[in-house]
Amino acid sequence: MNCKMRKNIPILYIVVPCYNEQEVLPITSPLFQQKIVQLIGDGKIAEESRVLFVNDGSKDTTWELIQSLSAANVYIEGINLSRNRGHQNAVLAGLMEAKDLCDITISIDCDGQDDINAMDAMVDAYLDGCEVVYGVRSKRDTDTFFKRFTAEGFYKLLNWMGAEVVFNHADYRLVSSRVLEEFANFKEVNLFLRGMIPLVGFKSTAVYYERHERIAGESHYPLMKMLALAFDGITSLSVKPIRMITGLGASIAGLSMIGVIWAVIAHFTGHSVAGWASMISIVCFLGGIQLASLGIIGEYIGKIYMETKRRPRYIISERTAERADDGKGDGQGGK
Repeated sequence: MNCKMRKNIPILYIVVPCYNEQEVLPITSPLFQQKIVQLIGDGKIAEESRVLFVNDGSKDTTWELIQSLSAANVYIEGINLSRNRGHQNAVLAGLMEAKDLCDITISIDCDGQDDINAMDAMVDAYLDGCEVVYGVRSKRDTDTFFKRFTAEGFYKLLNWMGAEVVFNHADYRLVSSRVLEEFANFKEVNLFLRGMIPLVGFKSTAVYYERHERIAGESHYPLMKMLALAFDGITSLSVKPIRMITGLGASIAGLSMIGVIWAVIAHFTGHSVAGWASMISIVCFLGGIQLASLGIIGEYIGKIYMETKRRPRYIISERTAERADDGKGDGQGGK
């Protein structure tokens, strides 16, 4: 890394989004706390560092657990969103809440799958001068063939479609408050953080780690949600699908013109054969192409519609540690 060494001890906030995590939270929360204490003891982060849990409108007792953990431990804080807004908005809420309170944030899921010890290397990279440090899976040996194939295909598809993402990186990353200040200017309602953070720029690097099995509870990202996330990422960060439709339309128009010329020649040479099967096949094919194209275009129009409304991306209803503000986040990149 060609970075400038920092001298000041940074304040770290570990941002942990939570949705229906009552089973896993009692297991992983002590791990996050221990990591904060260990990093403070190593002199890498300041005593004011905290773990910030973000309750994403859970339907179980997740928020009550966060409140009790915060009351019992000075290193733990929590915010409660007014309703479920999805993983990406929950992460954003935590980052925007923390950016004015700390020097660096590390976002990590609550399920214990990401190696918490990779944080040491992330903080070291920041101290060496990097503003963004991506947590990247070193291998997928524990995944099934189907899971590995679809996950790696997910990243390759995103990059091919023009969405700039780090291969095998999810939302485990260190981001400095300097980067978050600039990221607050990104006002999109349709969020895909792993593709948006690289757009901010600044010096970055990657830390590689092995991912574990989920400690408890059930995954909130089955195949259908992963596919939906991939589609959101593509349509939020790339117009390549629209250009592909244009190219497909031009290609079909060219083939159709050849077909028309062939039909005219066949008619005048007496080789035309009446039949409905080929006609029905062509009509169905073109109809399917048109509907699929309209669906993709409609997705973009829907995103434009949502963006123009400028609705808050999240609303904070409660905090375990009240700030000087009115207790609510505007969801637009600040408090």
